Amino acid sequence: MRIIDGDGHVFEDADEISKFLPAPYAEGAPYRMERLFPPLDHLHVHVGKQPPESFGGGKPVGPPEWLAFLEDLGIEATVLYPTTALAYGKIVDPDWAIATCKAYNDWLHEKYVARGPRFQGMGLIPMQEPSAAAEELARCVEELGMCGAMLPSTGLALPIAHRYYWPVYQEAERLKCCLGIHGGCHEGFQLDFSNVYAPVHALGHPFGQMVCFASVIFNGIPQRFPNVRIGFLEGGVAWLFTVLERFDRSYETHITYDPRGELFQLEEGERVSDYIRKHIREGRLFIGCEGEEPEIAHAVKRVGSSPFMFSSDFPHEVNVAICKHEIQELIESEEMTGEAKEDILFRNAERFYRLEPAAA
Repeated sequence: MRIIDGDGHVFEDADEISKFLPAPYAEGAPYRMERLFPPLDHLHVHVGKQPPESFGGGKPVGPPEWLAFLEDLGIEATVLYPTTALAYGKIVDPDWAIATCKAYNDWLHEKYVARGPRFQGMGLIPMQEPSAAAEELARCVEELGMCGAMLPSTGLALPIAHRYYWPVYQEAERLKCCLGIHGGCHEGFQLDFSNVYAPVHALGHPFGQMVCFASVIFNGIPQRFPNVRIGFLEGGVAWLFTVLERFDRSYETHITYDPRGELFQLEEGERVSDYIRKHIREGRLFIGCEGEEPEIAHAVKRVGSSPFMFSSDFPHEVNVAICKHEIQELIESEEMTGEAKEDILFRNAERFYRLEPAAA
């Protein structure tokens, strides 16, 4: 069965990225990684056991290691997101955000994307200044050949779908490209003083996705910008059940006045969950998933198979053996049709990222 990895990661090279910085920032180059991008949070500094060979087993992971991984698992292509730069939304200097995002994008293009179609890229855009973010989004798609851009699930000063950021969605509408909302920074979720990291990781990703999903839905982004495809990545699928349940009841009892006409609009008799399912069917909302998720079959029953995209998360918490097991679990599932499995393993990623099908 064909497989496309909808969410892989690169390990950034600070020295190489620094070479792409413009003046006057180039005068201080090269910068250490902690100078280029803020830390994810204070919670990632933990000591404990991890699967063998996860995070590359402590070894550098670059294009050769990635290609070996793709070959070993029979994956056609991967769409690459950052690691340390997942925290770029926390940069407070807008000019530095513009400079580092451009430098990262140039580095990602040269290091991975330009090598061929097996490496697809999602750029970083300086959301700190939406007009500059829209301009960089266009450069990423039209000049650097990227699929779209990543938006951080945490760190920005305003909710992800606030009208302050609408210039970004307007440009994505023009480009008909995708925006992938990705987590990684787990502070600010009442977990800041957790003495165990596992629940921080378990809850931080879906918490961030639920908050962003709420902003996207209730600010009416899918209907206002119908050509934009938005993905919610690395939070699993079970959080979707929570929002489908909670949004209906809460909206029915707490309907916000909308004198500006900027919020979402329900049709007569339509519920929030109906609205969500409609835009899933129409190809505007996507969700990343990994192979071994016990609720994936139930999620397919609830909303269909069209939003879910297989994600390896390599080379973070996984190794080759784990990914092989996850893929096999999905392929062997007796609760889903063959068509649903194909949707999850490759077809939905092709639609979301607008990838060209592999040659026969």
